[in-house]
Amino acid sequence: MSFTDRLVLWLHIAFAIFTIGPVTVAIMSTPRYIRKRNLVIVRYLYRTTRIFAVISLGVLIAGGVLASQLNDFSKPWLTASLTLFVVAIALLVLIMRDQHRAIAALEEAEEAEETAAEAAEAAGPPAAGADEPRKSHKLTWSAAGSPPSAAWSA
Repeated sequence: MSFTDRLVLWLHIAFAIFTIGPVTVAIMSTPRYIRKRNLVIVRYLYRTTRIFAVISLGVLIAGGVLASQLNDFSKPWLTASLTLFVVAIALLVLIMRDQHRAIAALEEAEEAEETAAEAAEAAGPPAAGADEPRKSHKLTWSAAGSPPSAAWSA
């Protein structure tokens, strides 16, 4: 194995470590911040996913160059590896689409909250008696353990 072959192999390994790891962390962190409705971080994670997805193509390029230098294109493991990479890229595209949809939904929810806050501000102070707690009604279970009856308890 020549110096060039080893260099390309090291580049292939470095691309794999330094691109696939961060994109995995960004993808795994996204649902947590969607649930927290943190739009700033979700946008950052989306941008990180896009950047590292593009850079991760270096894994494919370096692997292809290495395979062509070593004349290994006929090996079954290389075919399996390329197939898995294509599947991973397809899944990554679907994930980025879903991240984009989540950002759009969070932006829409944020705008709706701002509109509701502005409408509440424009309406003025709350009406008298609005601070009183509401009575809750619960369904009661009968003594025989049958499903809830239609009787309401205060």
